[in-house]
Amino acid sequence: MRLIDLHTHTTASDGSFTPSEVCQLAIDKNLAAIAITDHDTVSGIAEAVQYGAEHSADIEIIPGVEVSCEYQGREIHILGYYMDYMNPALSEPLDAVKEARLKRTLDMCRLFQEDGIDMTLEKLQAGNPKTVITRAHFARVLLEEGICKTKDQVFKSYIGEKNKYYIPNPNISCEEAMRIITTYGKAAFLAHPLLYKLGYQQIEELIVYLKSLGLTGIEAYHSSNNSYESDRLRNIAAKHGLLVSGGTDFHGVIKPDIQLGSGRGGMRITEGILTRIKEAL
Repeated sequence: MRLIDLHTHTTASDGSFTPSEVCQLAIDKNLAAIAITDHDTVSGIAEAVQYGAEHSADIEIIPGVEVSCEYQGREIHILGYYMDYMNPALSEPLDAVKEARLKRTLDMCRLFQEDGIDMTLEKLQAGNPKTVITRAHFARVLLEEGICKTKDQVFKSYIGEKNKYYIPNPNISCEEAMRIITTYGKAAFLAHPLLYKLGYQQIEELIVYLKSLGLTGIEAYHSSNNSYESDRLRNIAAKHGLLVSGGTDFHGVIKPDIQLGSGRGGMRITEGILTRIKEAL
């Protein structure tokens, strides 16, 4: 059975590969399907879908998105699959999120500039004005310009949540995020549940809440999970009548230890997972 990857990022948000390059890499790896799930945007999907159609009849390119939202003071992410990415009504709420993120980006740049660090929007965009700026972009500039030597130093000393240059994302509510995905998509999955620093009981409470808003399932398989953690999440999903998905959270050189389709080397997300999702749509 062939493998899939239902969580990937491109230059449309904070990935380092273009949508076409991600698709070609997936073709080279003989993946059965990939989902393009950029942060708060569907702007890279048309390119990916066209490239997949023109270069392989043996891979499915799933139009997706990863929407950031707020839950009890925490930022969480919800993956949407089979998004109606050509619908301008979908672009409107996502564009509003992008505008709020742009203001946050400029405000963070200003904080750096006040301390003599030449952080600019142009440097963060690196020639791609459509990219959705995240902290990964700030990290890249700080590393490239020698201000920091390691990514760990970047987050500990500059843009971690308790640092001077950090400004929280202007996230929308879970209700709005779920409304966007359930209105313009066919499936909503809680992304990487273990990255929110919640205990398993709290994760279940979050899942129950999101299920009331239309949640389809949870991302049980992720590059940050070990096998025990993935099994635990899979059992939680089953307990609550939810499906599971899986993805590497591929970003390219921004996360060089995570490879498309295999994560940190041991991931095997089979197409049977996608088949079960499709059957439930």
